[in-house]
Amino acid sequence: MNAGHVQDFIVPLFGSADVHPYVLAIMTNFVSFGLLLVVFAGIKLALVPKVKQFVSSFSRAKIAFLAPQLSKLSGRVALLICSILFVVIYKHMFIAPAWAMVQLKVAAQVILIIAFGFLVSSLINIAHAIYQQQKFAKDVPIKGIVQLVKLMIFIVTSVLVVSTMVDKSPTYILSGFGAIAAVTLLVFKDTILGLVASIQIAANRLVATGDWIQVDTFGADGEVIDLGLNTVRVRNWDNTVTTIPTYALISDSFKNWRAMQESQGRRIKRAIAVDMNSVKLIDAQQLTDYKHKFAAFDSISLPSQCSNLTLYRLYAEWLLKQRPEINTQCTCMVRELSPTEHGLPVEFYCFSKDKSWVNYEHIQADILDQMLVLMAEFELRPYQVISASYP
Repeated sequence: MNAGHVQDFIVPLFGSADVHPYVLAIMTNFVSFGLLLVVFAGIKLALVPKVKQFVSSFSRAKIAFLAPQLSKLSGRVALLICSILFVVIYKHMFIAPAWAMVQLKVAAQVILIIAFGFLVSSLINIAHAIYQQQKFAKDVPIKGIVQLVKLMIFIVTSVLVVSTMVDKSPTYILSGFGAIAAVTLLVFKDTILGLVASIQIAANRLVATGDWIQVDTFGADGEVIDLGLNTVRVRNWDNTVTTIPTYALISDSFKNWRAMQESQGRRIKRAIAVDMNSVKLIDAQQLTDYKHKFAAFDSISLPSQCSNLTLYRLYAEWLLKQRPEINTQCTCMVRELSPTEHGLPVEFYCFSKDKSWVNYEHIQADILDQMLVLMAEFELRPYQVISASYP
């Protein structure tokens, strides 16, 4: 057995006492391992405050969301430094047979490769966390790309670990990938499709976290809460969560309500069916009476001959434009649709300034209530299929 430098410090502690070589070897290995643990803990405890101090010099607010990532980073840096130290001086710290020292060296190299891979992955996580705090991160999500980069790091790390364990060049390991290419493509089919979809989604800004999307094929109708490499998670309005393959957003059609949320208003498009038997022409006297009853007709251009439905439509359009919650910069009109066996539909088409769901529905309901009550003023009747006799 070969004594290392650590043993040279331990032997004098026993003085002239005769210590069995195996006991001395065990004590040496135990002390050496303990020294590595002390170095690991010392680096981690000393590194975390320094890193936090460095980050806080830019912005103290960033410490909160980076704290878990910084803790992982310090641990992985400490592991990497201890691994390097172990590889360099393990012969001077441990005592073991020649074959065990060879395996110890291989294990040290494997740990070093894994530690380096973890360190790079941690740096990518921190960069992604910082990116997520930027204003434009919501419009250009890169989580799928980050997951792909981490997957590549995992593959490279695995290849290097296997090549180190079998003592072969990484080229030798990679040469065998050609034989299993078909299997690899089959296993990572969703990942490859998700990669292509993620690039297209990020480049064209098709979907972002927080968008309201509707994918009828998967029954999804709600807010995007996670946009990953393989899946997109949507929290529906009934608080259920639908998981959609990322590539499905490219291969199939879906509706994104972001443009509506960013526009000047949310469209209101509702119709009331008018009983055509209640539509009649208005003579001059009746027109004068309507003008006295509704002062708004003084500012409305009326045709020479009109019906009560024409007056109702023009007055309803004037009322819509007077409502403060309606955006008059957008299209605002009341029009007649094609008559059907269920009456003549009169459609109210305008845009609400308030785009939140609850307020929008209330505004829409108020408009329909007002228009239904107003019909009686013009001697119009709504069409309704009678399913039971009146009381």
